[in-house]
Amino acid sequence: MRPVICWFRQDLRLADNPALAAAQADGSPIVALFVLDDETPGIWRAGGASRWWLHHSLQSLGDSLEEIGGSLVLRRGRAESVVCGLADEMGAKAVVWNRAYEPYAIERDKRLKAALLARGIGAESFGGSLLREPWEVRTAAGTPFKVFTPYWRAGFAQWQPSPPLPAPTSLRSALADIESENLADWNLTPSNPDWSGGLRTAWHPGEPSAQFQLSGFLARLSEYAGSRDAPAAAATSRLSPHLHFGEISPRQIWHAVSSQPPSSSAEKFLSEIGWREFSHHLLFYNPQLPHAPLDPKFAAFPWSSDAEKFVRWTRGRTGFPIVDAGMRELWATGWMHNRVRMIGASFLVKQLGVDWRRGAEWFWDTLVDADLANNSASWQWVAGCGTDAAPFFRIFNPVLQGEKFDPHGAYVRRWVPELQLMPDEFIHKPWTAPSELRKGAKSYPEPIVDLAAARARALEAYRSLSAP
Repeated sequence: MRPVICWFRQDLRLADNPALAAAQADGSPIVALFVLDDETPGIWRAGGASRWWLHHSLQSLGDSLEEIGGSLVLRRGRAESVVCGLADEMGAKAVVWNRAYEPYAIERDKRLKAALLARGIGAESFGGSLLREPWEVRTAAGTPFKVFTPYWRAGFAQWQPSPPLPAPTSLRSALADIESENLADWNLTPSNPDWSGGLRTAWHPGEPSAQFQLSGFLARLSEYAGSRDAPAAAATSRLSPHLHFGEISPRQIWHAVSSQPPSSSAEKFLSEIGWREFSHHLLFYNPQLPHAPLDPKFAAFPWSSDAEKFVRWTRGRTGFPIVDAGMRELWATGWMHNRVRMIGASFLVKQLGVDWRRGAEWFWDTLVDADLANNSASWQWVAGCGTDAAPFFRIFNPVLQGEKFDPHGAYVRRWVPELQLMPDEFIHKPWTAPSELRKGAKSYPEPIVDLAAARARALEAYRSLSAP
């Protein structure tokens, strides 16, 4: 029988994988393919932390396929050419894949489908990365949503997805000896220097680890609503990188959480899954989301070009402990607590006046869960220029935010060891501590901005947008 190529992308799992299930449906031999595509026009090349994760996730997927009789074929290059070339090489009868929603991926997949059909090769895509397709949730007028709450209520509040598909227990693999590249030759992991030690300590990529992470979160789900904003608490799911790489599906998570007793925590967590869906909804209908403000007046915003302040922000040397703790956690582990992401992003955009796109690019390179839709929508939200944005004049005070969400400084002390001995009352504003206490933290920098003056500058810059 002619084989079917199952093209893995952001769905590096066996369970609840609609494309893989379709490939198996008629008993045809299957070629499992992954393409490292850094060449498609418009592509967002994965950042360093994401490439580290991808390496280990592909290792895990390859192991899982071998356990059921398959193997993972690795190819590198422009995906259209690689997929069509392999289909010709194998005499494939069809190619199947799960959809991706980045603008370049949508255009690439359209071209690929046309090229395959022109060859007489079947081509079919499936919905495996979202709960609902972006075009399935619309306003009563038939237009895309621009605000999250009505989007959530209209599309998800009273809705249940179909049950997840089981993982296959065996795979009929194509018999031919198919050439595959060596994963190590792709150099996805850093070596000179190897900065990934913190990532290895913090994470275990792969589908089995994603399921383990979900099980652990369900055991502490009841704590979520009350503790999710406390960065020192282990209350969040930490499923975001597993979700981004498709090691677990949103449908699996939804059903697992929905199977628990009803609670405010379960409801709140599912709404966060909804925010991920909404971000993809925004990106689908606004392909300029990663690089242009959705509110056009922000195109003229007078951003600062102070390179030194940006570098100090990236290194966690701003002099504001909650911001610096977050940026150091990010550099060490490839992840940052969501509340601290908002605080750190607001500080960069509003107190330092730096263009939100520079922050988004830094997150893209350093986050293991870097997702184009989530990253872009969230930075536009913080910057006040998105469709469902926090107003620009809502400016987080990093001292007050620290005192509210890390009142005893446990999070700060973990990531800013210079302040280990600083009493709670000064932990978020160490520059106000008595001189004898400050001597013990002399390696910690002074604040790089005056908060009151920075707030005034931000508001003045905002007012200039609507000035005649």
